[in-house]
Amino acid sequence: MTTENSALAGIRVIDMSRVFAAPVGAQILGDLGADVIKIERPGVGDDGRGYGTAWVEGKDGIETRQSSFFTVSNRNKRSITLNHTKPEGQEVIRKLVAEADVLIENYKVGNLAKYGLDYDSLKEINPKLIYCSVTGYGQTGPDAALPGYDGLFQATGGIMAVTGIPEGRPGAGPLKCGPSLVDFVTGHNTAIAILA
Repeated sequence: MTTENSALAGIRVIDMSRVFAAPVGAQILGDLGADVIKIERPGVGDDGRGYGTAWVEGKDGIETRQSSFFTVSNRNKRSITLNHTKPEGQEVIRKLVAEADVLIENYKVGNLAKYGLDYDSLKEINPKLIYCSVTGYGQTGPDAALPGYDGLFQATGGIMAVTGIPEGRPGAGPLKCGPSLVDFVTGHNTAIAILA
């Protein structure tokens, strides 16, 4: 639980991220006392709400179909729903940004620019805004427009080559490690980068 004496008390974070890596970064800032406002899509919310194999039970003991995966990476956050592709939603985001210290997003490169919600547009509203964009391949370069996922990075980064059954045995070959390790580390590095 955070208090007014927490390290980031008084800091406001707008969390426009989805699934796991970037939401973990925002969650860490919330754990440190920041006021984190998560923006989710109307009707569907964050895609991460339905990911995983463990489901949160309701007060009646029945599974809610909200994943524990989502709950863990979104604690210490307030949440609103709005459609950032509509002018009304964009206006709400701009008003939030005017009073925010940090915005975290993990859309594909160029997506938010179509709606005037990229760094260059939002810095006009709030020049002190820390804008953290979490992408698979960075903002520039030949692969910048590609989406990125934990399993892909475990494979290309070599983690799968050292996980699982050794070569020469039945069932051998590359194997994804159980937890979303790359996403988890990315979330931690997101928080560290913002704090730096």
